[in-house]
Amino acid sequence: MAKLSAKEIIDAIKEMTVLEVKEVVDLMKEELGVDPSAVAVAAPVAGATIDEGPTTKTVVIKNAGAAKIQVIKVIREITGLGLVEAKGVADNGGNVKENISAEEAADIKAKLEEAGATVELV
Repeated sequence: MAKLSAKEIIDAIKEMTVLEVKEVVDLMKEELGVDPSAVAVAAPVAGATIDEGPTTKTVVIKNAGAAKIQVIKVIREITGLGLVEAKGVADNGGNVKENISAEEAADIKAKLEEAGATVELV
């Protein structure tokens, strides 16, 4: 029997039905003691996105900066918190808004930084 190249084997597999491919996999396990599914690496599907980590972000104030009153106003606008609660976040740092889209988090971060705060997205 002539030896087939890897490309010829792949071309032959492409022409098989799912059931035929399953039979080939089962034969490989049985005859060769190899489980191809354990070592297979799937190629990304065309148009698929690569996972870039969590899809939600949390906006965290690290420092309100010198213009604390402006930062408190922005915190209240974003969260709907009362004056005392917003001042507490500005004074002590902490989460402003949790589990939001990366786009919304970036917008909030920009507003807070414009007001003078040091902000981090986690």
